[in-house]
Parts: sequence; structure tokens; C-alpha cells
Amino acid sequence: MAIPDYETLMLPVLRLTAEGIARIPDVVPRLASEFGLSDEELSEVLPSGRTTVIASRAHWARTYMSKAGLVLPIKRGVFEVTEEGLALLATNPSGIDNKTLSKYPQFADWKARSAQKKPGKSNGADDLPTADSSPTTPLDRISSALEEIEANLADDLLARLLDGSPTFFERAVIELLVAMGYGKGREGAGRRLGRSGDGGIDGVINEDALGLDAVYVQAKRYAPENTIGRPVVQQFVGSLTGEGASKGVLVTTSSFSAEALRYVERTPQRIVLIDGERLARLMIAYGVGARAVQTITLAEIDENFFTED
Repeated sequence: MAIPDYETLMLPVLRLTAEGIARIPDVVPRLASEFGLSDEELSEVLPSGRTTVIASRAHWARTYMSKAGLVLPIKRGVFEVTEEGLALLATNPSGIDNKTLSKYPQFADWKARSAQKKPGKSNGADDLPTADSSPTTPLDRISSALEEIEANLADDLLARLLDGSPTFFERAVIELLVAMGYGKGREGAGRRLGRSGDGGIDGVINEDALGLDAVYVQAKRYAPENTIGRPVVQQFVGSLTGEGASKGVLVTTSSFSAEALRYVERTPQRIVLIDGERLARLMIAYGVGARAVQTITLAEIDENFFTED
């Protein structure tokens, strides 16, 4: 038979996870047996050549279910079933698909965040075309798929940052800022201070060779549900004043309150606040903690070729 699509794989992957088979390399042989896949189908790889089709689809099945809260990552590449997942299995469903997952608020929220924004429309799951609406173009679908993949990658990046140590997070932030052009890409332009009693300063980036102009950095590794308020930002501004600094970047894996955002607009120093979502997107854009694995080339008619003299 043909290799099952990722929605068809959701239920068996959830069942296997509930049985304690938590890694995709261990899940794939059981899926192959259940669906009667041939050796040729098992070895079929994606165009990138980096992974097999069945492993990729099993991964996406698990990823989608994790967004609904049915499974939970406990360490790299290892998942366990949640109470919600067990409750769903207890109903003895005939299958699980995106329509099933959409009943879970966290999945609907994730789809809303990852959906492509369109002028004049909300950014929610209800934006999917209906029988009465115009179908999306192939380019629209490509853009939407890429945005969904990037949204999932952004979530994974934040999860990995939260799993790491505070020291690793501080180094990652400094590496990102240097990759973005702070310090003009000079080797050693950015450094982690790593001293106790640093007054809220975790790193510094010298924008010139002599260090006459510097950007001071603070990195706050907080859970996504936390919000950084004005007092934390105000303390950072005070630390800059103590250093005689005029530029600062405060980076977090969580978010900032509206009051904190308004406060930085009134400070004499030039302060940039980077929340978790923006941090992850910047890491993807500048290739820090993420790397390109496949390039897709789109072709169109070359009108110059068909122009007759």
C-alpha cells in the first residue's frame, strides 16, 4: 500500500507513545508492520535526502498532536502521552486528524499563529477556504506551508533554549546579535560577562575595534507564559546608566508587558526589547541554531526568450 499520510499516522503514533515507544526511529518499524509497508516504501526518502518519508510523516503527526497537548516532549526526540492523549484514546476513536485536533484550544491557537496573515481577514483557523470561497493559489499554499514549518521550528528553538543552561542562553543571544551585524562581525566583538553582581548586564558587544561604543545585553530565560514587566526593564536601564552606556538589548524567551514597552519609548537610552517569538524568528533568519536543509526553486516563463524581433 501507499505510505500513509501524516493524519492517518496520528492515531497509531499516539497509541505507540502511550505504550512507551517514544522515539520516531522506534515507532517507524511498528508503523511499517501495521500498514504492511514494503522495504522500498520504508527506504523512500524526501527530496532533501535527509530523512525517509515515513519518518517525516510520523514526526509531523507527533508534532501536530503535541500542539494539541496530546503528547509532551520530555527530552530531545522523546515524547510521552499526556492525560489529554490518554483521555482521547479511552474514547476508542477510529482515527485522529486535524479536525479532531482543532477541538483543542492550544492547537487552534497554534494554527492561528502559524497561519499566513491575509489583508481583511482574521488570522485564525476559520480562514481556510470553503466551497463558497475562492481557492488559494499554489503560491499561497507554498507560502502558508513555509510559514507553518517556520512557526513549528520557532517553537522548537524556544524549547531548546529553555532546556539549556542560563550560560548557554546568554552565549546564544550574543552570537545572534553578532550575526545580525552588531560589532560589524569582528571576531571577539561580543562577549559574555558572566560575573556575579553584574547589575543585570550579561554581555557586551563592542561596535568599534577600541570598544568606544558598546551595546550591553541582558538575557532573561523565562517560561513562555511569563511576562516581563516594567520593573525588570527599569532595572536594566539603571544598570546601563551605571555603566555610562546609551545602548542596550533585553532579550527573553517570554514576552513583555504593554507597560514595559511604553516605558522604553520614554527612556533617554536606546533600548531594544526582543521577546521569545521575535528571538526565534531572528535565529531562523540569521542561521543561529537553525540551518537550511532544502532549497526550492520556482520557475516562470522567460518573456525575453519569446520576444521576436
